[in-house]
Amino acid sequence: MAEQQPTGDDFDSGFEFYHYDPSLPAALIFVVIFAVSSAIHGYQLVKHRTWYFIPFFLGGICEALGYGGRIISSTETPLWTMGPYVLQTILILIAAAMFAASIYMVLGRLVRLLEAEHLAFIPVRWTSKIFVTADVISILMQGAGGAMLAIAETPDAFKTGENIIIGGLFVQLAGFGVFIAVAGVFYARITKNPTRAADTVDVPWRSFLWVMFGSTALILFRSLFRLIEYLQGNDGYLMSREVFLYIFDAILMMIVMVLYNFYHPSRIIASSKGTKKDAFQSVYSSEVELQTV
Repeated sequence: MAEQQPTGDDFDSGFEFYHYDPSLPAALIFVVIFAVSSAIHGYQLVKHRTWYFIPFFLGGICEALGYGGRIISSTETPLWTMGPYVLQTILILIAAAMFAASIYMVLGRLVRLLEAEHLAFIPVRWTSKIFVTADVISILMQGAGGAMLAIAETPDAFKTGENIIIGGLFVQLAGFGVFIAVAGVFYARITKNPTRAADTVDVPWRSFLWVMFGSTALILFRSLFRLIEYLQGNDGYLMSREVFLYIFDAILMMIVMVLYNFYHPSRIIASSKGTKKDAFQSVYSSEVELQTV
């Protein structure tokens, strides 16, 4: 990850894809981690039919493929090509938004599970629609910005692509911020005035709410980092040093993915066609099995 000034495939003005030699070992490690975690999520998705977690699963695939693009770039140093650069730029960017889409849908299902619709700050029927719509807009903007990077032939065109990405990151941050506030209000209300279901169901819903808060905070922090990174520009301090990408993006998103491998929503929420009774019974049976081991 040593900082260098390469002379690879660039614009006539001296634009550079990377200001360092992309690390092959680092990219390879995270390709393996994201691929394994995604495979586990795929298994959990199919086994428990938690179809609302498909975006999360696809986000993991994007992470693995994105860091795969960095592996390719590492083998091209210093004559980098546009394809792998754009691949890693777009896929690593949109992965977090795809994680968020599934997390948004979990909240509404959890509210219904606890029979606490009256405690929700936003009507449950609108919760997923509002936040997922904002998330889709964010994904489209970041994807469009990345696509412009791929076809840009001048520094100005490249800058336009970066600005669109910045706009998408602003939308993403706004969505995350409001979501954390909405989830926080719900947690405060149900803690103060618990429903009968909240007191009687034998599922660790409080733990899952805290997992939701933690994972959303990690994605929020990561998105804030990426926003600052793009605001500084291609030759900015953050984008010029590879280590920051791994510390403030790769590691944080790895934690989010692995966290949901262990705290998968299927443990408390059955498939969209399942019943609350099915969900309760599934977790209860698992706990009984653990106690008898």
